[in-house]
Amino acid sequence: MPRGRSEGAKSRLDPRPQHARGPSTRGSSTHSKGRAGETLAVGWLESHGYRILERNYRTPVGEIDLVAMEDGTLCFVEVKARATTRYGPAVTAIGSRQQQRVARAAALYLASDGWAGPCRFDVLGLDLRGETWHFELVKNAFDAA
Repeated sequence: MPRGRSEGAKSRLDPRPQHARGPSTRGSSTHSKGRAGETLAVGWLESHGYRILERNYRTPVGEIDLVAMEDGTLCFVEVKARATTRYGPAVTAIGSRQQQRVARAAALYLASDGWAGPCRFDVLGLDLRGETWHFELVKNAFDAA
């Protein structure tokens, strides 16, 4: 699934710490955890040059967590947050069916918006380690095929 990691979180190219303290989501519902993770993700992405255009863009065929612009590229961002790495890092949690749903929703977004420039699918994983969130961004994580 992940094709290329960005210079963002956990990259060997970026020595800055890539973590944030935030409200713990332990013990809360999955939906609440998702909202909390998404709020942290928005702040992290904005601090890394993304301009958020839409949150939770819903269509009859699927939902896109975030639609953003980065350096002239329209980005459809799937956010995954995990309180444990028992089943692997959060960035690996988007399967092929979910990729297809996001791609179909993105096609509807593009049709309604009229955007004709470059676009890509990014995945931002948030992994909770202790009380600290660690971010991992995979740019161009999957294709629309």
